[in-house]
Amino acid sequence: MTSKKLVNSVAGCADDALAGLVACNPSLQLLQGHRVALRSDLDSLKGRVALLSGGGSGHEPAHAGFIGKGMLTGVIAGAVFTSPAVGSILAAIRAVAQAGTVGTLLIVKNYTGDRLNFGLAREQAQAEGIPVEMVVVGDDSAFTVLKKAGRRGLCGTVLIHKVAGALAEAGVGLEEITDRVSVVAKAMGTLGVSLSSCSVPGSKPTFELSADEVELGLGIHGEAGVRRIKMAPADEIVALMLDHMTSSSNASHVPVQPGSSVVLMVNNLGGLSFLELGIIADAAVRSLEGRGVKIARALVGTFMSALEMPGISLTLLLVDEPLLKLIDAETTASAWPNVAKVWVTGQKRSRAAPTEPLAAPDSTAAAGAASKQTVLVLERVCTTLLGLEEHLNALDRAAGDGDCGSTHSRAARAIQGWLKEGPPPASPAQLLSKLSFLLLEKMGGSSGALYGLFLTAAAQPLKAKTDLPAWSAAMDAGLVAMQKYGKAAPGDRTMLDSLWAAGQELQAWRSPGANLLQILTKAVKSAEAAAEATKNMEAGAGRASYISSARLDQPDPGAVAAAAILRAILEVLQSQGV
Repeated sequence: MTSKKLVNSVAGCADDALAGLVACNPSLQLLQGHRVALRSDLDSLKGRVALLSGGGSGHEPAHAGFIGKGMLTGVIAGAVFTSPAVGSILAAIRAVAQAGTVGTLLIVKNYTGDRLNFGLAREQAQAEGIPVEMVVVGDDSAFTVLKKAGRRGLCGTVLIHKVAGALAEAGVGLEEITDRVSVVAKAMGTLGVSLSSCSVPGSKPTFELSADEVELGLGIHGEAGVRRIKMAPADEIVALMLDHMTSSSNASHVPVQPGSSVVLMVNNLGGLSFLELGIIADAAVRSLEGRGVKIARALVGTFMSALEMPGISLTLLLVDEPLLKLIDAETTASAWPNVAKVWVTGQKRSRAAPTEPLAAPDSTAAAGAASKQTVLVLERVCTTLLGLEEHLNALDRAAGDGDCGSTHSRAARAIQGWLKEGPPPASPAQLLSKLSFLLLEKMGGSSGALYGLFLTAAAQPLKAKTDLPAWSAAMDAGLVAMQKYGKAAPGDRTMLDSLWAAGQELQAWRSPGANLLQILTKAVKSAEAAAEATKNMEAGAGRASYISSARLDQPDPGAVAAAAILRAILEVLQSQGV
């Protein structure tokens, strides 16, 4: 089965993609009759060297995203994963020559079709008297034994665009630019890894991987890599990649050693999440610095993709200060990242946490019995939530993410860890404040924020008194805060439904002679009934409000969790004979 793609037609997708980039970028123009994008200010380049690159489409933002002052003059795009036509390459060379440039450098990735077509266009342009040179970039570090065809051109080509662009902008001549970037191209290497293949519009995936495999050393056209390895944590995958890239036994290795200075590129091959990209970037920086390698700059993003391939490539370029200045030179290319012109290695990456305000002295005597009771209550709540993890997750899957149980379990484990550090505060206000901070810090999600709000507000009435009317006021204050910031109301199918029902019963604590356990028992039963009733409600707040009510035939997991917490508190107090 062919993959789904958001295109108008398979045949026209490359033209449409380039047209879209030009339509949104006034500094670019299309060359009529050709799949060519050029700087719209070509006349400003009189007397300077023009830089042209390109190749098959499907590698966006490469190459057209790197057109701009300080980088490329223009790009010739082929169909998806197909070398551009000789006629279009020649037309681009003629266009920049007729604009008054003094020569053209073709920057070509090392693939047979690109070498042939760009090479033929160069020969024809030279026959017309146009000065043209060509640099073929091969930065692939996958093959331990070099093939006759040489190293493939990968994401490192973008760095050649940058260096050549800075030199051209500075007015350097064609021959010198060619010589200098040829040297730079030999001082870098790239290696890719992918979780699965990509698929050309109108076609099936180019290769298949089992669930526990990743492809190492693959190219950027969906072709398979040099070997398949078992799925492993990101740190291990990155370490393996860097080992392979820098091993002297690898004929295509980068000679990076302890003390070397490098530019690191972490390139998304198209379908990797930004979350994973950040994890890979962190692993790469730590691994390189652990080897004694100094990172001058780190570029992280999508630079040269392979359609929707979920994978990454790492590029290492050995640099010195003169080369670094070229990397840092200004450019208007839309796809070049805004990288700080400071060294990555050696920078302080964390700041001390702000000091917490001094807590008021615990005005309540830390009586042993009260402290033990608090611990028993919290431990029972934690045990209850951990036991409900899978059930709550199952209920939550109806609303999309299925993590309600995991979120509550995270809170339970955080509380258990906190209890091991020492006895909890005896003051109810301080106890709720501490729990609020803990849940806001550790629980995560909207549940963590809502419980944090509830406990922060509930702590306030308990600062002056801790009798039953004060606890009723605390419940009310917590509910008001939840409604104010969470925007939920009773009947909206949220955790508030259970807590609201309990809060209404706890109003009876304000009456003289109120019985704690009798009223709490009624409150818990009301909370449980309210939780069960949520399965018949239409969601009015939270993520579930975006889901058709026809699919929500189970109780709200947040309401179930809240009722379970109240039940756990009641059972401990009953067992203690309060």
